[in-house]
Amino acid sequence: MDQPKPTEFFFEIFDASLPRLGPGNDAATVRALQTLLTQGRPRRDAPGPSSWRILDFGCGNGAPTIQLAKHLDAAIVAVDFHQPFLDELRRRAEAEGVAEKIQTWCRDLRGLDLESGSFDLVWAEGSLFATGFREGLTACHAWLAPGGLMAATELCWFSPDPPAECRRFFANGYPAMTDVETNLATIKACGYELIGHFRLPESAWWDSFYHPLEDRLRSFRARFAADAEKLTLIESIQAEIDLYRRYSRFYGYVFFMMQRG
Repeated sequence: MDQPKPTEFFFEIFDASLPRLGPGNDAATVRALQTLLTQGRPRRDAPGPSSWRILDFGCGNGAPTIQLAKHLDAAIVAVDFHQPFLDELRRRAEAEGVAEKIQTWCRDLRGLDLESGSFDLVWAEGSLFATGFREGLTACHAWLAPGGLMAATELCWFSPDPPAECRRFFANGYPAMTDVETNLATIKACGYELIGHFRLPESAWWDSFYHPLEDRLRSFRARFAADAEKLTLIESIQAEIDLYRRYSRFYGYVFFMMQRG
């Protein structure tokens, strides 16, 4: 999946200082982790969670990474393509006292070259958008040890007949977007056993992502009122927020928890 490279101004808007860089919240991260820990199939001769090797694939500024480090005494490799995000992750990890558990790598998520079977848990909140859902699952399957665990969030349709405005928006923004059932079938086809799945609540979109982002857009709209190019990007992001405000019952993120077969 070939995503366009974000512009410098894009990163001014989606600054590392935002609470989160996509929908999610700490409660959902912890819920997904606890589901894996309590419902995953016991792995023969596998290390305990305190010795796990964890890959946070597309960690952003580290909100999920910090939760993993707080709940597991394990070694975490946090990968993202934008160094300022990783710098903010490091700052937050140090403030929370978990920095020694986390190693950061600044690398492109597409074509990431990792040793087969080198991780016990792969975490991917919102990041499989960059690779494509099937492609990302396939890559992560290879990096997981046999019986390894994975959690990922993916944007899904909740209705077979969303409004035309929604269809048009995502036909341009994420044409590969599909429904929950299709993604469940893809998980199975990629060699995983499903452990569970749940929808992110609407609060996970608003509290730590869209509300802070909207505040930032208001400030930028005033600052760049005479810059048509920058205003175009500002208003395109606002249009995405407004779309969710109107049509949240038709689509959203789903947390999928799974285990390598």
